[in-house]
Order: sequence, then structure tokens, then C-alpha cells
Amino acid sequence: MHDLNWLAIIAAAVSAFLLGGIWYGPLFKNAWCREAGVDPNAKPKSHPAKTFAIAFVASLVAAYGFAMLLHLTNSGTELWKAVHAGVMVGFFYVAMSFGINYAFAGRSLKLWLIDAGYHILQFALYGVILGLWH
Repeated sequence: MHDLNWLAIIAAAVSAFLLGGIWYGPLFKNAWCREAGVDPNAKPKSHPAKTFAIAFVASLVAAYGFAMLLHLTNSGTELWKAVHAGVMVGFFYVAMSFGINYAFAGRSLKLWLIDAGYHILQFALYGVILGLWH
């Protein structure tokens, strides 16, 4: 996998990180906190730097895995194919896996829609970046 574009993978990971800041910040912070049972004003359980580091590493691993998938399936040759693959992975794999977990955990549909929506957009963004910059 030495022919993967590492700068594009890092850019994709950064895009997910930035999307998360907007998605779970001004767009859905209050709704997400309410549905997740989290006090938005409570002191974090762990140091924020640790949380953000874990989130970035997870985004980087996901971007790398998605880049490998595009490379192996040769879907990354056209932008629309890469974006389509991102939406498909986000919806069919990630969102549906969350759906199963949320159903058994008794979590709300609204919480699932917020979290699933983020991941669908995350992988669509990966598709845009990796499709344009391959």
C-alpha cells in the first residue's frame, strides 16, 4: 500500500475532525447532549487532549482504511465513485452498525440520526478528498 496518498489520507482525517467540531458543536450539541444524557456543562471525565487525540487517531485509521478500500476496489479513479463509496460505507456499514447497538441500548432515534448523519458525511468527505486527490 505504498502508493496510497498519505497527504490525502491526513487531509481526510482532518476533515472528519473539523466536521465533528461543527456537527457536535453549533449544529447538534444541545440535541446530542440531551439525547445522550450528557450535561454539556459538566467537567469532562478525561482530559480533552486525550479525547481529541483518540478521535483524531480513529479518524486517521478510518481514512486509511477507506483509502485502502478505494485502492483495492479501484473506486478512487473517479470522484463520483469515491463519494458514492463513502456514502455507502457511512450508511450501510457504520450507521446500520450504530442502529443495531442503539436499538439494544434503548437509545433514541434522534441520537442515532445525529450520530449516523455525522458518519455518513464523514465518509462522503473522505470520498471527496480521496477522489479528488489520488
